[in-house]
Formats: sequence, structure tokens, C-alpha cells
Amino acid sequence: MLRLTLLSLSLLCLTPQLLPAQQAAVSKVEANGGRVMKLAQNDDRLEVTFHLAEGEISDKSIQPVSELTQVYLVNLRGTAITDAGLAHLSGLDSLSRLHLEKTGITDAGLKHLTGLNKLEYLNLYDTKISDAGLQQLAALKGLKKLYVWQTQVTWDGVKKLQEQRPELTIISGLSAPEPPARKEEPAEKKEEMKKEEPKKDAPKEEKKPEPAKKPEAEKKPADKPADTKPEAKPADSKEADKKPAADKPEPAKPADDKK
Repeated sequence: MLRLTLLSLSLLCLTPQLLPAQQAAVSKVEANGGRVMKLAQNDDRLEVTFHLAEGEISDKSIQPVSELTQVYLVNLRGTAITDAGLAHLSGLDSLSRLHLEKTGITDAGLKHLTGLNKLEYLNLYDTKISDAGLQQLAALKGLKKLYVWQTQVTWDGVKKLQEQRPELTIISGLSAPEPPARKEEPAEKKEEMKKEEPKKDAPKEEKKPEPAKKPEAEKKPADKPADTKPEAKPADSKEADKKPAADKPEPAKPADDKK
């Protein structure tokens, strides 16, 4: 009995004390299978959850959420909401955490979230969003953590968003693609290519220019043999060798004096 009393008091503390209009909205949410609780005893922000509902949760089921204020968290995990249903969340300017994992949400529904400036956490695991949807999320300047695992996004889309928002943590389960492996050609083909490939002549060594030859030193004339005195010729030979002296003109004879 004591335990039940303490539990009742605990729930009473966590039950939001709202204006009549707000209380009416809480009643509608709970009637549709949802649950509304204060974030903490001293924190009046609200957590709105539908993921534990017994019946099917549709777009109509979450409509009363739009009438609430100070909503901190909305959990729609595994519900049957569609892109149109997200329009009921577009005015929740205090929303910080949103769970949409395992729903049928596509890129078209994300346009309703672009005005949620305080949204810090968004879980889109196992939804139908693609790279086009990621580009819409680039406008969420307060977003800190994004789950897009098992969606239609690609590594290129994740990389592009990461470049635009380097401070954003993106959990995608993707990794950079490895470069395509080079296919090895069959051994037979390699042999054929080797045969066909002409042999390349070995590069000729460049001949270094020979240094200019120094002109040979002028040959010195061979030493003249020592002059040898000619052998004395006999006198006759000397006379023979001498040229005959030119005939001298005879002196004119004096004319006879005529007496």
C-alpha cells in the first residue's frame, strides 16, 4: 500500500500542470494511445511518446501534439505515420529530440522539419530517405546527431552533408568505397602480349665529345750532321772546275807614224 502511494505521488509530480487548453491536448494524446510526461520534477518540458501504444498510431493520432507547448521529445518509433503526419510537428519550436526510426517517412516529409531550429537529435534509422532528403536537413543548424543507418542514402550523400556541416555527427553505417581491384589477366594472354610487344633497343650511350687534341709541338729540325771537310781534289780537277776567264780585249796597237 505504501509503495502504491509513493508511485502515485511520483507520477503526480511528473504529470504536467498545464493550462486547461493544454490539459485537454494531453488528454487527447493519451486517448489516442500516447503518453505525456514531464522531463523531470523540476523541468516542465514534456516528453510525448507513442512507440509503446497498443493500437496503430496514424497521422490522425498525433494531431493533438501540435496543441502542446514546451515539447522536448517526441518518439514515434515504429508507428504508421506518413510524410503528411509530420506537418503536426512543424510548429514545435522547442523540440530537441525526434525519433522516427522504423517508419515510412521519405524525403517529402522532411520539409516539415526544416523550421525546428532547436532540434539536436534526429533518428531516421530504417526509413526511406535518400541523399535528397539529407540536403534538406543541412538547414537544421542546431542538429548535432543524425542516424541514417539502413536507409537509401549513399556514401556520397553523407560525405556532402558532412562537408556542409562538419560539426554534425552522422551515423550511417557506410564507409568510403574502396577503389576497384585491378583484374589480373590470364597467364596465356600475358604471354601473348609479351610475344607481341616489340623489343626495345637498349638506349644508346651518348658519346662524350673527345677533348680537342693539342697541336703537336713543332718538330725540331734534326740536328745537322757535323760539317765534314771535303776531301782535297787533285790540282787538275780544280783547274777543270774553274770557269775559263773571259777573253780580255787586246790593247790597240799604236798607228805607225807616217813620216
